[in-house]
Parts: sequence; structure tokens; C-alpha cells
Amino acid sequence: MVVTREDEVLARAAVEGLLAGVELTPKPGLTDAREADLPGLRWSARALEPGLAAMAATARRVGEPGKALRGELGAIGRSTERSMARADGGADGGAGLHHGAVWPLGLLVAGTALAPGGTVEEVTGLAGRIATHPDSRAPRVATPGSSVSVRYGAAGARGEARAGFPHVRRALAALDTARRGGAREPEALIGALLTVMTTLQDTGLLHAAGPYGLREVQDGAREVVAGDLPLDAFDRRLRERDLHPRGSGHLLAAALFLDAR
Repeated sequence: MVVTREDEVLARAAVEGLLAGVELTPKPGLTDAREADLPGLRWSARALEPGLAAMAATARRVGEPGKALRGELGAIGRSTERSMARADGGADGGAGLHHGAVWPLGLLVAGTALAPGGTVEEVTGLAGRIATHPDSRAPRVATPGSSVSVRYGAAGARGEARAGFPHVRRALAALDTARRGGAREPEALIGALLTVMTTLQDTGLLHAAGPYGLREVQDGAREVVAGDLPLDAFDRRLRERDLHPRGSGHLLAAALFLDAR
């Protein structure tokens, strides 16, 4: 496989989006600069770059969002997850925080490689078309996310991707609105994150805390957006109740990647 400079640039931009999301502080219920080992997080995130670059190169070579590309991206994604875990030394640190980010970032990197210079709608649409195909080489083992999706009828990460990442597009729209309104960049980013939290059916939350936990996150995010609840009070509430909306964090990272292209 030939990885070009363009592929490496895309991969680096995706990782920078991931790191920007992690370093954003404060984030309700999510690890941020107040508590994170930032050098360790950066190290494990950088371990994603070769895999993401390989995904971009594969998309350029295959040239269309079909079953063949889906299968190759899945194999690269699983290898990338293993590389990230090794870079983290097996600890519950960077790899744990970044776990799950490979799916949206990989699909969007591939979509961008298929449509250089394409609009957000074109890129997310291509990523969605890739995600609709089954991965014939994926392990036939039920994951917590897939089990919860069946139990509660939640879209989850796969449904989000197959729909063309609607929450990523919502985050980008919220960013644009906030910036046009004169918001400082950290406030705009937090606003985009909260916008995702208000409606995302986060299967990680459903698995850990059930529908009541998910509803608490969604309702609290709406209260903050409406100005009825201070951000720090929402953050304390989620931490006290061990509610961690990581799916929203991963989609913010995906939005930041598309925003920076």
C-alpha cells in the first residue's frame, strides 16, 4: 500500500481533532485537562495516525464506497485499535478514552479521501454509504453497544454512521452559529458538544446506566443550552453519578476534523 503525503495530512488532522476535543476544558462528565495525563493521551492518539493514513490510502485506491472498501477499512480499524492499546501500555488511559473514536474518524477520513475538497454533506454521505455495507471479516461476537442497540432500539455508533453522521453535522452547525454570534472558541466548542449530547442515543451510556442515565444526560444538556443550568453544576452531576457521554466526545472530535479540513 502506498501512503501519500495527502493521506498523512488527513490522518494528522483527524488526530488533532481528537486531541482538541480531549483537551477542551471543562467538559461535562468527560476526561479533560483537569485530570488527564495529556502527554500520555497525545502519545496514544498519535498511534492512530498510521492506521488512519492507511484508511485514506485504501479509499483512494479502491475509489468507491462499496463492500470491498468496508471490509478493508474494518481490518485496518481493528489493527489500529490494537496498536493504540499497545501504545498505552494496556493501562486504562489514553486507549480507553480513545476507544471508539476509530470508527467515526476512519469513515470520515475515508470519505474525505474519496471526495477531496468535498462539502461536509458529500463527505458524510460517502462515509454513510461505506458504513451501510457489512464487514464480512468482523468477529461474530455481540458487543455491549450492539446488544443495547437491539434491546432499546437505539441507533448507536453504527446507526449514526449509516445515517451520514447527523450529529456531526449538527455539531458543525452549532459551531458556525456560535462563531457568527461572537462566542469565544472554547464556548463554541462546548456548545457544539452539548448540542450533540441533547439527542445522541449513546449506547455506551445506555449500557452503563440504562435509559434513565441517558435521559439525565440529554435533559441536563438541554438545560445548559437553554441557560437554566450552569455548566459546572451539570459537570458535577454527571461525575457524581458516574455518567460519561463518551460517544458525544468522539463525535465532537469527528466534527473538529471536518471543520479543520
